[in-house]
Formats: sequence, structure tokens, C-alpha cells
Amino acid sequence: MQCLGAICGAGVVKGFEKTQYKIHGGGANVVNAGYTKGDGLGAEIVGTFVLVYTVFSATDAKRSARDSHVPILAPLPIGFAVFLVHLATIPITGTGINPARSLGAAIIFNNDHAWDDHWIFWVGPFIGAALAALYHQIVIRAIPFKSRA
Repeated sequence: MQCLGAICGAGVVKGFEKTQYKIHGGGANVVNAGYTKGDGLGAEIVGTFVLVYTVFSATDAKRSARDSHVPILAPLPIGFAVFLVHLATIPITGTGINPARSLGAAIIFNNDHAWDDHWIFWVGPFIGAALAALYHQIVIRAIPFKSRA
């Protein structure tokens, strides 16, 4: 559904803002000039890691009673993380950190340039999110692996 929403959203933008849409490449994510595919992949991995780790930390239901007010404030650190990730990665990739958003823009813009580096905007977020989940579970919450003795 998120992918469908991104496709519809990109279509609406194209319909209402044809000139700006073409000028800005349809909002499609690409690795910008001066950066390598490795730079782009690294930016997407780190950006997604920061966002997903912040979401996990801000919404962790196993917080102590002392921190019971924190879930009410969860949107604040999450929004700040999104802001910081965008500041850091817009110059490199235009900031994907969500494969659905990247897919919607690429499908509607449908230019070869939009598809050249598209894999980065799927692989990077999946790796970043997986690393954030592992880090949160194993390091932060200190959940040990079960031994098979």
C-alpha cells in the first residue's frame, strides 16, 4: 500500500506541477555527481540506520516506569532524526531512506536516469534497518542469543 501511495502521490505532483516536476527530475532519487555508488549506498545505509534506531529507541515498550512519559514525546526525536538524515544525505542521494518513496518517483518519472541507481534505494534501507534492529536487540536491550545445549 505504501508503494501504491507513493506512485499515486508522484502522479499527483506530476499533474499539478509539470514544470517544477521536470526541472527536479520527478523527485527520483539518484546518486548525485561527484559521489560514487558506494557513497550513495553508504549514505542510505547510515541514514536508514539512524532513523530506524531512533524509532526503536523512542517507542520501546520495555522502558522502565521512570521513562513512561517518553512514548508521548516519541515524534520529537523521530522527526529530528529525519531532519538530520535529510541534511546529511540530500547532497549525496536526495535522501531515499524509504524504498516506497523512491519507487513511486521512479515509476512516474520513468527515465533511464531514474533507474540507473535505483537498487541503492532498496538495498541501502534494508541493510540499514536490519543493522538497526540487530543493534537495538543485541546491544541496547542486551538480549542474549539462546544456546542450544
